Amino acid sequence: MTALLLLAGPASAHVSVQPQGPAAKGGYATINFKVPNERDDASTTKLEVNFPADHPLASVMPQPVPGWKIDVTKSKLAKPLELHGNTITEAVAKVTWTADGGKIGPGQFQQFPLSVGQLPEDADQLVFKALQTYDNKEVVRWIEEPKEGAAEPESPAPVLKLTAATGDEHGAAADQAGTGAASDHDDTKTADAPHDVTTDVTTGTASADSSDTTARVLGIVGIGVGVAGVAFGVLAGRRRTS
Repeated sequence: MTALLLLAGPASAHVSVQPQGPAAKGGYATINFKVPNERDDASTTKLEVNFPADHPLASVMPQPVPGWKIDVTKSKLAKPLELHGNTITEAVAKVTWTADGGKIGPGQFQQFPLSVGQLPEDADQLVFKALQTYDNKEVVRWIEEPKEGAAEPESPAPVLKLTAATGDEHGAAADQAGTGAASDHDDTKTADAPHDVTTDVTTGTASADSSDTTARVLGIVGIGVGVAGVAFGVLAGRRRTS
């Protein structure tokens, strides 16, 4: 059992590719090539990844990796691609990372990220053939395509599994933005509610002030009428006395 485990360990430590999040058909994705060092007495100093010619990718952008130089090689397409209304006549054929102060030492691994697209809509996977070079000039060729139901080959090529298309992600983002805007609008209404209440209170106060002013005017008028009445009575009394 121990011998089997020891044999299984090195066999599974090969160059592989995994997406960050979904790699949906017809979309774009960020993918990582993971490169482990399988040697105890040498360091990996170069990785060369060849892109599938049957499903060319027009957009390939590498993320800088400290200590590594990146070269992107393009080739002419036998059949041009139509992408976002543009005619694409060439696509990336190969990406090469070469150590420039960096390396992958024994017992270490390194990831090499790429942004790729547009992924094909008529394929379930993409196979990338990779060459791993050590500083002792050894080259390991990870180029054998795994077959479903068959045992894993000795030097399997990295395989990117594609998921079902999820629709227009930009449209979904716009819908979410619209929903957010609607929510903000509702929140604004809610926030304005205290202002309306304040307005009502202010209006009520103004009404109360107006009522008080009217009452005061009426009171003054009433006092004036009363004074006039008293004066009239006094005058009438004097006339009668005379």
